[in-house]
Amino acid sequence: MTRILCLLIGYVFGIFQTGYLYGKLHHMDIRNYGSGNSGTTNALRVMGKKAGLIVFFGDFFKTVFACLAVRVLFRDSASTDLYVLYAGLGVVLGHNFPCYLNFRGGKGIASMAGIFVSMDWRITLVCAVLFLSIVLLTRYVSLGSILVVAAFLIQMVYYGQQGDFRVAAGDLPEFFGVAAFLTVMAVWRHRANIGRLLKGTENRLWGNGKK
Repeated sequence: MTRILCLLIGYVFGIFQTGYLYGKLHHMDIRNYGSGNSGTTNALRVMGKKAGLIVFFGDFFKTVFACLAVRVLFRDSASTDLYVLYAGLGVVLGHNFPCYLNFRGGKGIASMAGIFVSMDWRITLVCAVLFLSIVLLTRYVSLGSILVVAAFLIQMVYYGQQGDFRVAAGDLPEFFGVAAFLTVMAVWRHRANIGRLLKGTENRLWGNGKK
């Protein structure tokens, strides 16, 4: 029951669609432009840098606030970090599949960044450096996103095995399973990008997909 409650708390935060709402303020449905989703990268390409920053921070902080709320609610639990991770999963599900928008949302990477911060500063640092390095070197946001979620999972397993999270020993497999589900879902949401990356036709953050 606690896990379901944490998922629901996260989902309620997650359906706050920053990109969609910001687009509506400018009399447009951002999902009808660019890549067709309401995430940060599409907002950046369609509406510019200011929009991109606003959408990123909106989607980032909704995760941070949801995870913080659950951390406070279940601060005395032996598996607090497991419940926080469930809240993060709920946010990503709400972001990707908002019930009031025909389940058409974003890809969840900015929301995932909120999970990184909510779990461990070392995970945040590694993922931030990796993402920025990949994007600056290749100009592929999708590639940076995919590699970052893979790095997230590796670190969650490593630090979890080290005992660095507040998770009861019996709940560790479940903890790793939720982290793995988040990673797989993020990669799946980028399946079209992966196809374009393999073909060499993926759009770069600036410039063309092909030289």
